[in-house]
Amino acid sequence: MKQKPVIFLDSGVGGLPYCEHFYKLAPHIPRIYIADRANFPYGPKSREELGRLLKQLVARALERWEAPVVVIACNTATISAIDVLRTAFPEVSFVGTVPAVKPAVLASKAGRIGVIATERTISEPYIYDLARRFNPQIEVIGRAAPELVSFVEHDLLKANREERLRMVRPAVEWFRQRQVDGIVLGCTHFLFLLDEFQALATPDITIFHSVEGVARRVLQLLETRGLLTKAPETTGGQSESGILAVTGTGAVSESWHAFSKTYGLVLEVWE
Repeated sequence: MKQKPVIFLDSGVGGLPYCEHFYKLAPHIPRIYIADRANFPYGPKSREELGRLLKQLVARALERWEAPVVVIACNTATISAIDVLRTAFPEVSFVGTVPAVKPAVLASKAGRIGVIATERTISEPYIYDLARRFNPQIEVIGRAAPELVSFVEHDLLKANREERLRMVRPAVEWFRQRQVDGIVLGCTHFLFLLDEFQALATPDITIFHSVEGVARRVLQLLETRGLLTKAPETTGGQSESGILAVTGTGAVSESWHAFSKTYGLVLEVWE
């Protein structure tokens, strides 16, 4: 049986760390990463608009790639549209990425945590309701940071360490002034700035993210459905090439070429 691919989908580069972590666990499984440049950014869009756009995008992707599992590698898209997608495509297993609110709540001694995310995620009741499931008294302080999403998408690879710290510092200090003891990175783009968040938050604030569990959940679903082939024994795990499909028309910027090279993906414009 030939191993079927797994699709990862985000509005831009934010979900690449999830795709990369999956690759490290299962390098023999083909991976398709779709960056929805045509509809970037997702953060300002309504729940209804996101549901409509993602249904169209997933339908188009499944026509080309017979993928049994699709990872919605975007917190905003997961919170807003994953239920719509599961209803529209019942034959596909969808894995979402949601902010790591639970561990932040359980670890908090101050009773106050921060969530930094897109406008859409911060405006949704989901993260606040989730936090109160584990501690009804917890205070969740949300901050939208579209400027960080834009920075990661367009300027990250040419920025030096000091420039990255300068971008992250205002948010960390804003949360520190509000006396949180945990900050949840509620947008996948912010994983690219994890080192900077941790450096600035130490020692009084802990940074939380959700990258580890997604890859293992994908493998579990493939195995449960009998769709997980073994890695070739002769090579100890053959590395499969992957695709970075960027939606929209027109030439892609140099940053896309750099990201595709960094993550070992073949770049194509998917008009």
